[in-house]
Amino acid sequence: MTHDRTVAAVSSVFAGWRIMRSDAGRFWATRERPFPRAVEDAGAHRTVDADDLVRLCQAIAEQEGIAEQARPSAWKAR
Repeated sequence: MTHDRTVAAVSSVFAGWRIMRSDAGRFWATRERPFPRAVEDAGAHRTVDADDLVRLCQAIAEQEGIAEQARPSAWKAR
């Protein structure tokens, strides 16, 4: 996988996510720390991919949104 300035710029926006571009040009992002189990059970994925950076950013935001919705219920269960 290659790393370029565009990927570096997006990486600074999504702290905690490692963003990569494959040799084939596809974009991937992996969360550096796993989501809590309850968040994963709610449907959040630690790794996402997309054809372009806009869609990748949308995918990351979607995962973080799922996490935000799931976290309050996970905290109540403790």
